[in-house]
Amino acid sequence: MDYTLNCNGRLLAFNEPQVMGILNVTPDSFYADSRQQTEHDVAMRTEEILSQGGSIIDVGACSTRPDSEPVSEAEEAERLRWALAVVRREAPQTIVSVDTFRPQIARMAVEEFGADIINDVGAPANSKQPIANSQENMFRMVSRLRVPYIFMSRKSSIRDILLDSAEAVDQLRSMGQKDIIIDPGFGFGKTLEQNYEVMQHMERLHMLRLPLLVGISRKSMIYKLLQTNPEQALNGTTVLHTIVLLKGADILRVHDVREAVECVKIMAATKITTHTES
Repeated sequence: MDYTLNCNGRLLAFNEPQVMGILNVTPDSFYADSRQQTEHDVAMRTEEILSQGGSIIDVGACSTRPDSEPVSEAEEAERLRWALAVVRREAPQTIVSVDTFRPQIARMAVEEFGADIINDVGAPANSKQPIANSQENMFRMVSRLRVPYIFMSRKSSIRDILLDSAEAVDQLRSMGQKDIIIDPGFGFGKTLEQNYEVMQHMERLHMLRLPLLVGISRKSMIYKLLQTNPEQALNGTTVLHTIVLLKGADILRVHDVREAVECVKIMAATKITTHTES
């Protein structure tokens, strides 16, 4: 895709797919091996993501798995502050994304630590604030902060994801937001079958002419189908990464950076034309 993000003055181009490495500072993320609980762990994970070829580090401090209870805003802020301080110390020039659904957390991450991207999966169903209110407040915040924004749709069909995303883009544009990334939201608000139906038609999202982020790493749509668990879902993840790259994914959000980078390189070497909507 001929699209470039302005990340605090640094340009991120999508002439080839990018790999975003997950750095969780939560004690309850669904994949246990992704949990980083000490400064040493965060520093090591930062180095690992970059050394294995990741171009973006996505830091999250509040689990959004379906059965999780969101921590308080104060707890999320405390976790993020020490983690972002370590990431910035270890890799000051790295593009950092912050995974949050709270506008004030987004503000803190950008204003205090220079976060480059806000990755918003939306307020979980058990959040105390109505989802629509939370979303509009986040739209206003990122538009004021002037950083790239990842919009994720929880809709369950490709048609509804398109409509939902188009409406969000129109609203964001009216507020002055420039850089927007679309995430079809695999694993959010969708049954197992609906996840695969969305993937089957994912290329239709290119009608929006915006970069597409896909987060499917070790998710239940893989291990429930194969009747295994997150720890045994790497092979299935790589298979699905190959499929979404064929369908024009621009960013892979992953736990296993080396394997995702290798997948991107092999796809590039085969020179297979990705399937995108004209």
